[in-house]
Amino acid sequence: MTQKLFERGSIGNLELKNRVVMPAMGCSLASETGIASAEMIRYYQERAKGGCALIITEITRVDDETGIGTPCQLSVTKKENIPSLVRLAEAVHAYDSKVFVQLHHPGNQTPARLLNGLQPVSASDVTCSTIGDKPRPLTTEEVEALVKKFVTGAAYCQIAGIDGVEIHAAHGYLVNQFMSPHTNKRTDKYGGDFKGRMRFVTEIIKGIQTVCGPNYPISVRINGDDFIEDGIKLEEAVQMAVYLEKLGIQVLNVSCGTYESGYTIIEPQGMPEAWKQHLAKTIKAHINIPVIATNNLKHPAVAEKLLEEGVCDYVGIARGQLADPQWANKAKNGQDKRIRKCLSCMECFRVLNALRPLECTINPVLGRELHFNDETLKKNGNGQSVAVIGGGPAGMQAAIVLAKRGFKSVLFEKADRLGGSALLAAVPPHKEMMSEFIETMIEECKEYGVEIRLDTQATAEDVKAIDPVGIFMATGGNPIIPNLPGIEHAVTSTDVLTGKAVYKDKNIIVIGGGVTGLETAETICADNDVTIVEMMKDVGTTLYASAKALLMKRLTDQGTKVMTSTTLKSLQSDSITVTDAEGKESTIPCDAVVLAMGVHSDKSLRKELEQVSDRVILIGDCDKPGQIREALHAAYDKAFVF
Repeated sequence: MTQKLFERGSIGNLELKNRVVMPAMGCSLASETGIASAEMIRYYQERAKGGCALIITEITRVDDETGIGTPCQLSVTKKENIPSLVRLAEAVHAYDSKVFVQLHHPGNQTPARLLNGLQPVSASDVTCSTIGDKPRPLTTEEVEALVKKFVTGAAYCQIAGIDGVEIHAAHGYLVNQFMSPHTNKRTDKYGGDFKGRMRFVTEIIKGIQTVCGPNYPISVRINGDDFIEDGIKLEEAVQMAVYLEKLGIQVLNVSCGTYESGYTIIEPQGMPEAWKQHLAKTIKAHINIPVIATNNLKHPAVAEKLLEEGVCDYVGIARGQLADPQWANKAKNGQDKRIRKCLSCMECFRVLNALRPLECTINPVLGRELHFNDETLKKNGNGQSVAVIGGGPAGMQAAIVLAKRGFKSVLFEKADRLGGSALLAAVPPHKEMMSEFIETMIEECKEYGVEIRLDTQATAEDVKAIDPVGIFMATGGNPIIPNLPGIEHAVTSTDVLTGKAVYKDKNIIVIGGGVTGLETAETICADNDVTIVEMMKDVGTTLYASAKALLMKRLTDQGTKVMTSTTLKSLQSDSITVTDAEGKESTIPCDAVVLAMGVHSDKSLRKELEQVSDRVILIGDCDKPGQIREALHAAYDKAFVF
């Protein structure tokens, strides 16, 4: 039951239809001038349509010179941006949802390259170690001017019909930099004691109240803990919350962490659900205004429990609503198994950091809602049969889209269950969400009427029997096994993850430091001495920094060793021979060798199937080895236009 999750609530005079909030997340879907594009409006509209009560926009620029956080960032710096905000508000309001704009300045947490070469600014000259560009301290006059820019941005939002604003005073951004003793070393009126450090946010709040009126909703997002040395701790966060309430804000949004605190700011795999609930609960106990809190939530039942236990008044479902915009509606209807739950893989942030629009591993439509939606999906299958060979994520995704279009989607899978390579990806520690994702995809296949044929090694005859108008090949890939002397002594990561090869108290060498190699090592390192050998200069290069840091910490804590710039040359029954970057050869003793060197495409059925149909479409690792995100995107797109 999710009774409290769908109770009505209020923030000041603003009524909300339930307790689900979408906190601010960068999406880079605005135009280059900061206007809310049609793509951005549709992106937020889909979350409103999905049942979310309150949407808080991405970090929104109040200053065009030193306040740039992302290249295509929403902006409230010009009155010309008001019309697009009107359209954004209208799109959200159509579903009885509300929208706040988050007012933001990055301070020292943005590089000079994003500021057109200008030096970043901050409360003081303290460098963010993650960014590396030394900031200059803002003058007193510049701080006063920035206060006015925050206020002007709020005024534009109110004119546009936006329901409220949120001041981003968390996550190590500029307002937080003034509040935190870690970054505020000032001696003017904006520094010094608690009151001085709070003066910047105080003047912003009072300015907004003066211009927009005392009843215009203001949220302040604060850190319950910076999780860095000499930063804001929970005790002072409570003091700040009490102070902010007295200023007359209507709601407090509790988060934690900064760029420098690593995986505490946005949790990768391995961080427990609701691990930081004590922060919001402690703060809530000292104030009377509502509290929004993010807690790494995946499941509606956990969100309900936090509300029941008084941790917060509103649950922040952030990446959960990127992965599935229908999170709230499905939760309300008791369809927990139908929610595509966030994997915490951090691909969304890795892609954004590469200056690309927002993407998600398990939601191929994210950021593209304007072009890929139920209205643009052509339902012209007319019951014609389409064969899909392979029941991994790519095959299931293609089968689902084809079924939604009205085709008779027949899915052939040689194993006794669906999942393909994702079944292996779900085996290592902290990968439970991958198992849930597989189950959700199976539920979707059933819901849309996909015909599933398990234990079926599809042949051309099997496929021809259904008279298909096309064939989607999703046969995956096979492990790469190099042609080296003694290679018969090795097993593959597949052997380990399927339980075919089991080791205890052995000295194991894992060849390959990609994601599969690292996760295979973690699977066996608790019971064995493990060494990872990688020919490149680094391991885990496709992982987002915080995800890699947490995984490497777990491996290191278990005693796993890593050798980079090291190339495998040959294998013996009790050792391997390798060469280093200089070509120097050495021998490493071991009890077993596990190959995790990637996969090559399995196209063995292609010619046979081309005799059945002239429309054989390859997707996933069968087409090009890569990540699940890439496979699902390709499967969705090719099934969409088929």
